[in-house]
Amino acid sequence: MLNIWGVILYLRLPWITAQAGIGLTWVIILLSSCITGITGLSTSAIATNGKVKKGGTYFLISRSLGPELGGSIGLIFAFANAVAVAMHTVGFAETVTELMYEHGAVMVDRINDIRIIGIITVTCLLGISLAGMSWESKAQILFFLVIMVSFASFFVGTIIPASPEKQAKGFFSYKADIFATNFVPGWRGPDGSFFGMFSIFFPSATGILAGANISGDLKNPAVAIPKGTLMAIFWTTISYLIISATIGACVVRDASGLLNDTLLSNSNCGDISCQYGWDFTECIANKTCLYGISNYYQSIGLVSAFAPLITAGIFGATLSSALACLVSAPKVFECLCKDKLYPFIGIFGKGYGKNEEPLRGYLLTYVIAACFILIAELNTIAPIISNFFLCSYALINFSCFHASITNSPGWRPSFKFYSKWLSLLGAVICVVLMFLLTWWAALIAFGVVFLLLGYTVYKKPEVNWGSSVQASSYNRALSQCAGLNHVEDHVKNYRPQCLVLTGPPSSRPALVDLISCLTKDLSLMICGNVVTASPSAHAQAGPPQSVAQEASSERHVTWLNKRKVRSFYRGVVAAELRTGANMLLQGAGLGRIKPNVLLMGFKTNFSSDTPQAAHDYISILHDAFDLRYGVCLLRMKEGLDVSQSPQSHVNAGFDGGPEAINTISPPSHFQTTNPPFVPVEAEPQRSTGFQKAQGKKTIDVYWLSDDGGLTLLLPYLLSRRKRWARCKVRVFVGGGADTREEQKQEVIALIKKFRLGFHDVEVLPDVYQSPQPESVHRFEKMLDRFRLDTNPKQDCDSGSERQQEEPWRITEQDLERNRAKSLRQIRLNEVLKDYSREAALIVITMPVGMKGACPNTLYLAWLDFLSRDLRPPVLLVRGNQENVLTFYCQ
Repeated sequence: MLNIWGVILYLRLPWITAQAGIGLTWVIILLSSCITGITGLSTSAIATNGKVKKGGTYFLISRSLGPELGGSIGLIFAFANAVAVAMHTVGFAETVTELMYEHGAVMVDRINDIRIIGIITVTCLLGISLAGMSWESKAQILFFLVIMVSFASFFVGTIIPASPEKQAKGFFSYKADIFATNFVPGWRGPDGSFFGMFSIFFPSATGILAGANISGDLKNPAVAIPKGTLMAIFWTTISYLIISATIGACVVRDASGLLNDTLLSNSNCGDISCQYGWDFTECIANKTCLYGISNYYQSIGLVSAFAPLITAGIFGATLSSALACLVSAPKVFECLCKDKLYPFIGIFGKGYGKNEEPLRGYLLTYVIAACFILIAELNTIAPIISNFFLCSYALINFSCFHASITNSPGWRPSFKFYSKWLSLLGAVICVVLMFLLTWWAALIAFGVVFLLLGYTVYKKPEVNWGSSVQASSYNRALSQCAGLNHVEDHVKNYRPQCLVLTGPPSSRPALVDLISCLTKDLSLMICGNVVTASPSAHAQAGPPQSVAQEASSERHVTWLNKRKVRSFYRGVVAAELRTGANMLLQGAGLGRIKPNVLLMGFKTNFSSDTPQAAHDYISILHDAFDLRYGVCLLRMKEGLDVSQSPQSHVNAGFDGGPEAINTISPPSHFQTTNPPFVPVEAEPQRSTGFQKAQGKKTIDVYWLSDDGGLTLLLPYLLSRRKRWARCKVRVFVGGGADTREEQKQEVIALIKKFRLGFHDVEVLPDVYQSPQPESVHRFEKMLDRFRLDTNPKQDCDSGSERQQEEPWRITEQDLERNRAKSLRQIRLNEVLKDYSREAALIVITMPVGMKGACPNTLYLAWLDFLSRDLRPPVLLVRGNQENVLTFYCQ
């Protein structure tokens, strides 16, 4: 109540009543109270939805709406409170200056006297504030008693018959005619309008958050804030309504203050004062009246039974409000600084002493208040504050509405007497009034909000307060995902949604970076991690929780976020790699937002790893094809796995070494050893070649068979990225020497229809030539360890049984059946070395080994020989025969 009652009540309410009339003044008071009442309800709801700590209004908004809006409104509210200190101090200084003038005491002139007294006053208030909350509380109790006594003096004065001196100044006690005359507006001056008066009055209703601002000092803020705020709004509104009605019923608008301005018998007087024996028409006509509620700001003191008590009340109201604002602003600012949302303000958040008093915040508030005190004009300062407080109230009401509309289970305020739609109405009214009062100040306020909002959104501070914005994001995402179920897939909207088997993402940063270039801002990317666990591994590792913790560890997501890779992470625990990969292939994604392309690192160590591991690796590809996935394999000369310690929770990867082999000999290329779980430090951010601009190199695309167009689409998507934009895409196709030019034109025409923008096409007739004998010899030698022993003395049945036990074995029949395909992969490797030595990336259609017709180890040997000994990275691509390109409009 002390913070709501202030300088406007004593020094401007009679003047506002004279300007707007009693009727519109009540409208102004009730509109202000409506806004503050709705805001009080919203504040009560937010304040009772959990424990309220230091920071008051900022704490409520930031923990409800999040740091983006909470931080900006916290700064604005702290600034508004600092300016409010200046407004109340100027009101106090104005009263002191009037008293000095009445007794003939002048220091410089009226304006400079107000400045001098204001600076001295705010310095004294700073001293009281620095003395601590106990002193401030004791001072507030004294101020409250003084205000109550001044109210009593005023109401007693209205019923005491007016003396001639008071009548000469326009006071005639209660008169129906005066009430009727003052009930209608009497606009005067540049501020003479409804919204002009509203902007000046509104700061007198803005102290409602004083309790919330000192929430950290309250014993039970969840009970005290709603009860105190709503009771204060009610009783102060009643006091404003009664005082405006009584002053309007007792005092005329204009009076000269001269005792000899009595009504003469022969004068022609038409003013209301003429009915009571006084003639003020001369000063009214000359506009020289010094008294009356239109001219004399101290009219409440004139009416009161004992004027010094009103002066004491003015001192109590102004100083108490200034003191409350001086305490509130630093506490809000302290909480804002401790959250570290903005740079360069952290030094003001340091607390001192037992209660962590923000002494630097007090000094900053003092400096801001002193600057505005130098304006020394109450009617100029008040509208500035109105806009900032309206902006704060709009955000509080919107916070309550937003928290309610998201239907978050965490929104459970114990205060039930609020309405989300009433809160929204309050927010809209506040915004509309901001622009109706002072449009340029409203633009500045919103400009500051959006500037700070943009900064916070850009910087993304590492805070998590469970805000309603997070709940709203979840609701929207869920709604949009569910909405996609009603829309059939269309080839024009095809996107490569990638499941990337990275293991821990930090162990294969090159694979992550390349696929991020393909999917960023375009489509889905999920980094999959299969943590293998077996009974023997559990015996060595200890509790099984450590394995599950590794699979779901947040450090992987943190690593992706720090690398600014827009990807999800999904970890699973499985007995072997293939089982885990199948879990990811079938379970990853949500609704229609699910992967359709599987990407893996190439298994470079298959010749030294166990044959079963190679067999399982290719089985994953077949499983992906069966589930209608496209498949891509990335191979780099230097390998992909950069993990150093084989004892850490890192899958040894698709290009891992033999040192990663587990005790039960499952596939070592994606194997995890499991020591007892210990917290792991943040993974290092290793740089890769895919993070750099590729320059004027080439992306060489070997389009060797129709897979639906995925082999062409992926290079097109890469070429749209800034890092790859300067690379020229070259398309190579196989063909005959005699029809080379015709085939080239056909391919160019087809690419043009697809609007891919590739112009460099070359037909390669030599892909069908026989490979070099030494290349064939190296390929055959690679297969030696996988061949089935063809001893003539061996029983045929025992040989077939052995092949069933070891399905990775390659028979002579398998070699003969697939001889043509084997020779083609050998020849393609020679072609790649001839044409693409200096390419930035080679994209080639992956050959397919049919299940049952081509053993997995033979198929893997094709892929290995096709892509070996190449300097550029090689991306082997195979679509699932689903069309991903179209040249039709529908």
